[in-house]
Amino acid sequence: MSQVILPGGTIGILGAGQLGRMMTTAAKHMGYRVAVVGASPDDPAAQVADHFIEGDLMSPESAARLARVAGAITVEIENVSVPGLEAAACEVPVRPSAAVVRIAQHRLAEKQALEAMGVPVAPFREVTGAAQLREALESIGFPAILKTARGGYDGKGQVRIADPGQVERAFEELGAGRVDLVVEAVVPFEKEISVVVARDAAGRIAAYPVVENEHRRGILHRSIAPARVGTNVRERAVEAARDIAEGLGLVGVLAVEMFALPGGEIVVNELAPRPHNSGHFTLDACATSQFEQAIRAVAGLGLGSTEQLVPAVMLNILGEHLPAVLEKYTSLMQDPHVKVHLYGKAQARPGRKMGHILVMDRDLSRCVERADALWSWLTGERRD
Repeated sequence: MSQVILPGGTIGILGAGQLGRMMTTAAKHMGYRVAVVGASPDDPAAQVADHFIEGDLMSPESAARLARVAGAITVEIENVSVPGLEAAACEVPVRPSAAVVRIAQHRLAEKQALEAMGVPVAPFREVTGAAQLREALESIGFPAILKTARGGYDGKGQVRIADPGQVERAFEELGAGRVDLVVEAVVPFEKEISVVVARDAAGRIAAYPVVENEHRRGILHRSIAPARVGTNVRERAVEAARDIAEGLGLVGVLAVEMFALPGGEIVVNELAPRPHNSGHFTLDACATSQFEQAIRAVAGLGLGSTEQLVPAVMLNILGEHLPAVLEKYTSLMQDPHVKVHLYGKAQARPGRKMGHILVMDRDLSRCVERADALWSWLTGERRD
């Protein structure tokens, strides 16, 4: 099989959400055709792709059907069939590999892999029963977070346990042992940060600047790039991301979510082997977007520059924000410091990611001020 896909060839993407949409747009700008697998032809990526395949991402048949029309396959989400990826890899390059996706699908496997690489992680234990959970908490201490090992995103699939009186409730809430569980210590962090890193088929690695993230109700609200952290944190975060990409044998793009601790240490929290919400600033503020980078990697090409050209703040547009954005869209588009990206989703539900706004300015402090003022003007919300 050819390891390099030239323009005119077809890139296959498992998943047809907003990440797939932005990957598709990047691929088409590079001269590729794109086939996507999703639930509906109205899905964000399906609207802009050349070929749509309706299918269940957890079915091996979806990857098999994609391999028949694509020269290489990638993913926009971790929740896909690993056996399907393994079988497809016998026909076309699959980047990232099924092995990488398998690790990212399971929090326990992910933590164990990171620990084996020597990457700092919060204390954790596997949980199969209530008694084991109580025993783990005696070692880890309170507060702690009980999480489902599979699935879960944007704060879903996890419960905070503040004291011994909440143990039984948390265990029952997450399935009472009917699903795999992991309990983790709560880390006293100063900031949530992330690094998007890319690795190509030749083993070359390129990391984007460290990003500072703020979540609300478990959903990413804003990302500030570059992060307002010290040199030690920046260097350790980038080093950890590069080490993980190398250790996994990644070919593609990987987002590494971390906590910055007092004293300049970092702890790795989660991995996502695909473009990430916190990397959206790269669309307009970097020489190469994370989406183009992902296409470069899956096509077997070299990586583009990750240089950040201008400071940026990304603000997520959720379903509850969309009416205000549309009402003030004309005014937004008159601001030369602002870019608005909408994902083409038909239904705007509270908490659903409908798009994002990017605010840019050559001065980082002024950029943050602009973003805060814009958000207050849009929503009436004010920062403390």
